[in-house]
Amino acid sequence: MDKMLQVSSSPHIRSEATTRRIMLDVLIALLPAAFAGIYFFGLNAALLIAVTVLSSVAFEYLMRKVLKRSNTISDLSAVVTGLLLALNLPPDLPVWMAIVGSLFAIVIVKQLFGGLGQNFVNPALAARAFLLVSYGTKMTTWTQPLAAEVDVISYATPLGVLKEGGELPGLLNMFLGRIGGSLGETSALALIIGGVYLLVRGVISWHIPVIYVGTVAVIALIAGANPFYYVLAGGLLLGAIFMATDYTTSPMTKKGVIIYALGCGALTMLFRLYTNMPEGVSYAILLMNVTVPLIDRYTKPKRFGGGARV
Repeated sequence: MDKMLQVSSSPHIRSEATTRRIMLDVLIALLPAAFAGIYFFGLNAALLIAVTVLSSVAFEYLMRKVLKRSNTISDLSAVVTGLLLALNLPPDLPVWMAIVGSLFAIVIVKQLFGGLGQNFVNPALAARAFLLVSYGTKMTTWTQPLAAEVDVISYATPLGVLKEGGELPGLLNMFLGRIGGSLGETSALALIIGGVYLLVRGVISWHIPVIYVGTVAVIALIAGANPFYYVLAGGLLLGAIFMATDYTTSPMTKKGVIIYALGCGALTMLFRLYTNMPEGVSYAILLMNVTVPLIDRYTKPKRFGGGARV
């Protein structure tokens, strides 16, 4: 043979997408929710965003220096973590608590496990869970939207009203964001705009968000509740679009993605309906993050030519 077929090592199919490009797309998609949070909750929300983003970048830079690893702040992943953390926090959380959250997310969850791609749970969600356990009162004290001049008050979120009973806000207010809640979770409209952008850019697929949200809606219907309240209230859309879809902590197989999304939805409703916590998104996603290696293992497609021996 005059010409030999040369086969290189995998991967054989390559993409022009870079980590920086993907993270930049995620940042762009998060901007509507961030601006909505600032609009509804005032300058304190802007301060919280700035603090979490800057402290996350600073901790990543310092930790990489301490561990004598290459600098990775240019890939924008620390910026994304900081912004996601801010959007998961009450608008009037003390700044120093937000910095503690950034420290936990970057140093403990991300860098001590090897950096981007090595963490086994979502850093922003893990930091939120840590803050909720450590500073429960502050993490569940909400600010009344559209009333920046009013001091922080114990303003019930829709999920709190669903849990304890009371007058629920209108669905339009919930869709637009005129309700109490974490900084970036209240405006369903802003989150959907960001999700559509990520879909158009090919950063995420529809499977996890749609199956996750659909599972929550179906279980709400079975439980005799209005599914729109359970979909629009709390951090469901923020979690389903931006955190359950994290490449590192979600399954790689098609069957695994379905199992993972169904699990996220079922656990979310389990927490919401049958525990004393009105919200359940963070813990549901974190628990399913832990199961991802097992899901990938048992849903791995059969190798070509890898059938039973004869």
